[in-house]
Amino acid sequence: MQKEIIINSSATQNRVAITEEGTLVDFFVDNPEKRRMVGNIYLGKVARVLPGIRAAFIDIGLKHDAFLHFSDIGDSFQEFQSVLDEEETDISVDDEENLVNTKEETEKKVTSIPKLHKGQDIIVQIIKEPVANKGVRISSAISIPGRFCVLLPFDNKIGISKKIADFKERKRLKTLAKGIIPENCGLIIRTAAKEQDEFSLESDLKYLVRTWNKIQTKVKSTDPPMLLYKDLSTTTSVIRDLFTSNVSKVFIDSKSLYKEIRDYIQLVQPELSEKIEYYKSRMPIYETFKIEEQIKTLMGRKVPIPNGGHIVIDHTEAMTVIDVNSGRYAAKKEQELNSLKTDLEASREIVRQLRLRDIGGLIVIDFIDLEEDKNRKKIYDELRKEFKKDRAKIAILPMTDFGIVQITRQRVRQNIVQSINEVCPYCAGTGLMTKRSTVIHDIDEWFKRYKSEGKYRSLVLSVHPSLSNDLKIGLLSTLRKLQFKYLLKIKLEDNDNINPQEFEVKVAKTGEKLN
Repeated sequence: MQKEIIINSSATQNRVAITEEGTLVDFFVDNPEKRRMVGNIYLGKVARVLPGIRAAFIDIGLKHDAFLHFSDIGDSFQEFQSVLDEEETDISVDDEENLVNTKEETEKKVTSIPKLHKGQDIIVQIIKEPVANKGVRISSAISIPGRFCVLLPFDNKIGISKKIADFKERKRLKTLAKGIIPENCGLIIRTAAKEQDEFSLESDLKYLVRTWNKIQTKVKSTDPPMLLYKDLSTTTSVIRDLFTSNVSKVFIDSKSLYKEIRDYIQLVQPELSEKIEYYKSRMPIYETFKIEEQIKTLMGRKVPIPNGGHIVIDHTEAMTVIDVNSGRYAAKKEQELNSLKTDLEASREIVRQLRLRDIGGLIVIDFIDLEEDKNRKKIYDELRKEFKKDRAKIAILPMTDFGIVQITRQRVRQNIVQSINEVCPYCAGTGLMTKRSTVIHDIDEWFKRYKSEGKYRSLVLSVHPSLSNDLKIGLLSTLRKLQFKYLLKIKLEDNDNINPQEFEVKVAKTGEKLN
């Protein structure tokens, strides 16, 4: 399989696309407004402890206090606090890549409430980006990722990436890890370490140990809240984490970024540097690789599937809802077969879209109804097979009699659609606008109330130009009707900056706003 990483850089953002046989399978956007925060380490201060929800809120200097659930407080809590010269209790851990313990196992181990108190200093790391009005989620179990391994201070465990399946290779890497692991530290061997020698792993580990030593030094010379360590940008972290030997080529259209990434790879894994290529053509790189048209589909609410059907993706506060539509009529005897075919195609596209858009949390899919249990199981099995390609943690339930499938997908960052779009200032993200006839009705009602209370008789009605036309149309226009009806002199004023769903009424002489 031909797997490529294509990086498009501009003055305002970097975009990273990962393709398999020309099909977009992963997409990342690195822009100034949404800088990557996962992996950053802070010295924070406990703002509130809420035993009722088994959590604490930590001030790390961001707009919203960070959320620390007790299940995210690790075994090594006492050791990390000793860096601050404080004594605390210890509690369970779950590591960065979930290779040692799963989150569910961790939560089962939590048996007591940690001794956190307001005003206490604490070292924490961001594990989930902020979503909507929620702050970041943090952990007190610190992990520092490198190219080939992840350093876990005070952990004393060794984990091997599950993506390294070969038993002999796993055993070899574990033996290497035991030989180089620093005292009182744990280590996770990453997928990129496959077939690497001891020197490469040791060099990577030395860099991580130096980073941890710098963090400890900074802790002792600063006051909270303070950023202690900033992880790599989205673009560089994709190269660090996903540029492995199975990637055929990396194309970059920025000379400076090309040199930066090439120098980094030559330092950590020089044998891969020949796969990095500077894209020189005048044709935009995403046009050449036909990625731009795939991104447009990615941003849409409606996504086509091969047999003429489509899926519709809607985001709500609580969950993401996906509807599968066949798009064509089928005779009753062929309906089950056609529905199965459409649902199978939709399953593959849905998993791809969840990865591409990085949609997390609760996901509910309404498939086309299937009568036979064996066909429902085929959809469930197809989803499970496709999700094996996904790096995020997934939990999926079998299809119900109503054709509903429920999924939870690990949410680490804000999904792509939300990260590159802003909420519409007019509709506030609903996608719906108040009809102009309704707004005109509201204007009429406002003047009705004003007639009984107001003292001014000469007013200015300020509206959006699209609404202004409706008020002026006709010999006996709505505006004239309002003037005759309420015995007021009303001057109509166009205002491009006003919401089309709203209006303003001002006093003609003074400009005083009345509503």
